[in-house]
Amino acid sequence: MNEIKIKGIYKHFKGNYYLVEDIAIHCDSGEKYVVYRALYEDNKLYIRSLKDFLSEVDHQKYPEVKQKERFALQRIKKV
Repeated sequence: MNEIKIKGIYKHFKGNYYLVEDIAIHCDSGEKYVVYRALYEDNKLYIRSLKDFLSEVDHQKYPEVKQKERFALQRIKKV
């Protein structure tokens, strides 16, 4: 996966869900950041570099994790 879906719901490999709000660009470096909101507790707003958001799980550090990506897009059907 190398494209972020704005307003997509993503599952973090540790189990929580997040809504991607947008992509932000650092004004000096031009680095892209993902702006995402927790879908639990107090719905905090977070940012993480696009590179980190799209990275794979470190399976040496977390060998029990089955999910490949740090954040996996969830395919949610309309009802």
